[in-house]
Amino acid sequence: MERKGMVTMKGNPVVLVGNEVKVGDKAPDFEVTANDLSPVKFSSFAGKTCIITVVPSIDTKVCDTMTRKFNEEAASLKDAQVLAISMDLPFAQSRWCGSAGIKNLQTLSDYRLASFGNAYGMLIKDLRLLARGIFIVDKAGIIRYVQTVPEITTEPNYKEAIEAAKKLL
Repeated sequence: MERKGMVTMKGNPVVLVGNEVKVGDKAPDFEVTANDLSPVKFSSFAGKTCIITVVPSIDTKVCDTMTRKFNEEAASLKDAQVLAISMDLPFAQSRWCGSAGIKNLQTLSDYRLASFGNAYGMLIKDLRLLARGIFIVDKAGIIRYVQTVPEITTEPNYKEAIEAAKKLL
């Protein structure tokens, strides 16, 4: 499934591939890669409230800022599992986390299968990157919040997302 006109990158429209998920949907399972190259299925977080932050590349300014912000917030969201997903290689994610002092969230890579990108409709067709967004999944595995950032080069609405997460904890 392709979706056009939802997201731009530097003002240019991009095509998103995959299934669009909405609030109230059962969160689709997906498989990504941990920094140690082990496979991680989303279903392994069953029973936890999960905040999934999605960035195109952790080595860019806005993605760096967004991931650092959620790392800070994760310290006060102790009952939530915060996952930061990008297409970056696990080695790059690990290096970045080490240099940025990231300890409160888990970075995961969708580079191998694009499983997350396709399952959540966040894969940018021509770039094989992920669009910027936030998904919050409750303990029952239901999507309770979705934010797809319309312009990939801008930051999300942090306040709205954090408030939505706190209501579930």
